[in-house]
Amino acid sequence: MARPEAGNELAITFLYYRDLPTAMRFYEEVLGLSLAIDQGWCKIYRICHGAHVGLVDETKGMNKWAATKPVQLCIRVPSVDDWYAYAQDRDLDGLSKLFENDALGIRAFVFNDPEGYQIEIQSATRPGA
Repeated sequence: MARPEAGNELAITFLYYRDLPTAMRFYEEVLGLSLAIDQGWCKIYRICHGAHVGLVDETKGMNKWAATKPVQLCIRVPSVDDWYAYAQDRDLDGLSKLFENDALGIRAFVFNDPEGYQIEIQSATRPGA
């Protein structure tokens, strides 16, 4: 049987939390994401067209919370400088310095969400990056 050729409809990255209400407040109030799908113990937030992040109560999800977070959520924005000024004002946990990666063609910074997932905010420095 051949792989289905129909296009994908939605992408969701799921992250697992011990304290779902605190994570929800962070993604809504700090990142400004809007709730797209409310499944009760799983809250799915729209990042941009077609891309979403799902916050899952680890007591009910398919995976469990873990202290080590080998996941980074990256969000590309029009102005990383505006977001960096905002992040500095919020005194976010683990806030890095603003950096450039010429090989990747990005300017970016990182910080941690309430349970330690790293979030990268970046802008492209050249077309196609």
